Amino acid sequence: MASTISAPKPHLSYAHAQTRKTSSVSVVRNVLVSHRSSVAAATPVVTLRETRKPEIMKPVLSTMWREIQGADDWEDLVAPLNSLLRDEIVRYGEFVSACYKAFDVEPSSKRYLNCKYGRSNLLESVGLEKSGYDVVKYIYATPDIAGIPMQNASGARWIGYVAVSSDEKSKVLGRRDILVSFRGTATQSEWIANFMSSLTPARLDPTDPRPEVKVESGFLNLYTSDDSSCRFSQGSCRQQLLSVISKCINKYKGGEELSITLAGHSLGSSLALLLGYDLAELGLNYKHDLNERVPITVYSFGGPRVGNAGFKERCEELGVKVLRVVNVNDPVTKLPGVFLNENSKVLAGKFELPWSCSCYAHVGVELALDFFKMKNPACVHDLDAYIGLLKCKDQMDEMTDDGAVNLFDRLMHIFSSQVLDSLAPWHDAARYVGTLVQSLGI
Repeated sequence: MASTISAPKPHLSYAHAQTRKTSSVSVVRNVLVSHRSSVAAATPVVTLRETRKPEIMKPVLSTMWREIQGADDWEDLVAPLNSLLRDEIVRYGEFVSACYKAFDVEPSSKRYLNCKYGRSNLLESVGLEKSGYDVVKYIYATPDIAGIPMQNASGARWIGYVAVSSDEKSKVLGRRDILVSFRGTATQSEWIANFMSSLTPARLDPTDPRPEVKVESGFLNLYTSDDSSCRFSQGSCRQQLLSVISKCINKYKGGEELSITLAGHSLGSSLALLLGYDLAELGLNYKHDLNERVPITVYSFGGPRVGNAGFKERCEELGVKVLRVVNVNDPVTKLPGVFLNENSKVLAGKFELPWSCSCYAHVGVELALDFFKMKNPACVHDLDAYIGLLKCKDQMDEMTDDGAVNLFDRLMHIFSSQVLDSLAPWHDAARYVGTLVQSLGI
């Protein structure tokens, strides 16, 4: 049987083999490209713009200024603290701080117990040249403490100022803002006014005295007393304020929206609240061209109680909005009425006690800051300490319902120089109290 011999396959050269390999790769590449093209043709192109998440528009002050000013009693704005509200609190706090920086407490100075600067350059001199406000009036107050021997116990002294937002600033704010800023206690006679903690009927409306509305007598005396010998002021603190605010409201007509903002620290917050009540009770905040009342808002920093429950209820009826910024460890915010206050007028939540009309009561919404775990008294009630913490958003966010983180080191780093400067007023305060005790023979 014949055998079959298979012919051997021809040998391929290296060059020929590489050509076949390249050809195969090209075919595969062409197939892949063709496949991708067909997929691309079948799949719609999605651009980056179409996949981007819609931007969340942050509210601006000009569109929600009424809420920031307390139209809804700061509902959902205090806890947690709204960023716009935080900025406004800081801004008004700095206007109050300007009063302390500008008040001359040097006995040898020609401007002793007056403002160091003129109206035209006050804000610029204290670092607020970009505030967008123009000072229109200086305000003076006269402590009425007759019968108590003390140096410089009587006479009017500079207590604050009235300013109005400029046209450009008003566009940012969403309205024309009439601001009144009050400093706190700085002289001996003002400390005495703080200790005059008896309630007395306010009787600020002669047509309707409302004897049930009572306020602390020392604050009322400072607000209503007059010093005819003062060459800077005309009338009492009250008369000066009612006059200039009425003129400001009448000046801005033509449908322009207005707001009245009253800000003060310590004693100054008491005057701010008295003014707010007074304006509303007399109806001086009524704007005839808009047929509505100009909203009144009080920013109180470390403020004491001002009146009784009747005063609180009347302020609420009149629509006076009060935001109380307090350090829960600040003793001033517990005064007056340590024992007779809003927490001691009702028994078991049902029965009103006989002395309820003599109980002091805080007015408004409280923004409680529990951040001072330090023994330095200059920080417990110091306005710059309040403002310093409010500026620290991260530290504020760490606060909880059970208290706050220990911010001693961080706060001292921020305003250590301010604290050193503020020790002097506290030293003076202790000296004033000592003098008062000796004068009264206690």
